[in-house]
Amino acid sequence: MQLKDKTVLITGGASGIGKIMARLMLERNAKVIIWDFNQENTEKTISAFSNLGVISAFNVDVSKSKQIQTVAKEVKEIHGSIDVLINNAGIIVGEYFHDHSTADIIKTMEVNANAPMLITAEFLKDMINRNSGHICNIASSGGLISNPKMSVYAASKWSLIGWSDSLRLEMKQMNKNVNVTTVMPYYINTGMFDGVKSKIPILEPEATALTIIKAIEKNKKMLTIPGYIYKVTRLGQAIMSIKIFDWFAGSVLGIYKTMEHFTGRK
Repeated sequence: MQLKDKTVLITGGASGIGKIMARLMLERNAKVIIWDFNQENTEKTISAFSNLGVISAFNVDVSKSKQIQTVAKEVKEIHGSIDVLINNAGIIVGEYFHDHSTADIIKTMEVNANAPMLITAEFLKDMINRNSGHICNIASSGGLISNPKMSVYAASKWSLIGWSDSLRLEMKQMNKNVNVTTVMPYYINTGMFDGVKSKIPILEPEATALTIIKAIEKNKKMLTIPGYIYKVTRLGQAIMSIKIFDWFAGSVLGIYKTMEHFTGRK
């Protein structure tokens, strides 16, 4: 996909890889719209990137369906159709399930699982009518493998992966030129996963964001970062018993202990 002159909407676009992707899109001469709930970060991002191209921002809490509907309508009135939608916003609590509050559970599912569907629903019909568009959903390798202290986060990302790839198949079945990319990165060093200790290298934000943008340009269907994560987990789950896979994931790869010292972004 050629990104020049395309209108790109990025949720969670004022921090982390969302902010980097916004810059990379501007460098490709795309028009960028960011949604973020943090007004201070949004203002800093606009100030930092306004000299790179056309960028605008809207303060949105994507856990609120009414806000999604209202701001989506405003975006379409001001900017017209969206060519590329990147559902990037996400949150994590990082505790054992029994320590989650009801609010924690609901909020995590609202932001990570429900919001991408509700936001996409606001823009998808225009893409279908134009027979053109791209939707990129940032899930997680946590949607491929269970992990202690990530139960609700994993649930939200498993949900996102299942919906995202089903949407891809629907567009294919309808013969629509609306591409869907499902991205499943490992831990990224953005602050969101501060305290995580891992045998598998933690991803650097710049390289990760660039890999995602290139995947959009190439219309990739599914992307794991690093690439071997999908093969290792899926093959292991296919050929190993649960007991052996638990040993492999927990002791060999060390995945089950990665969240022991999690602190997250303050």
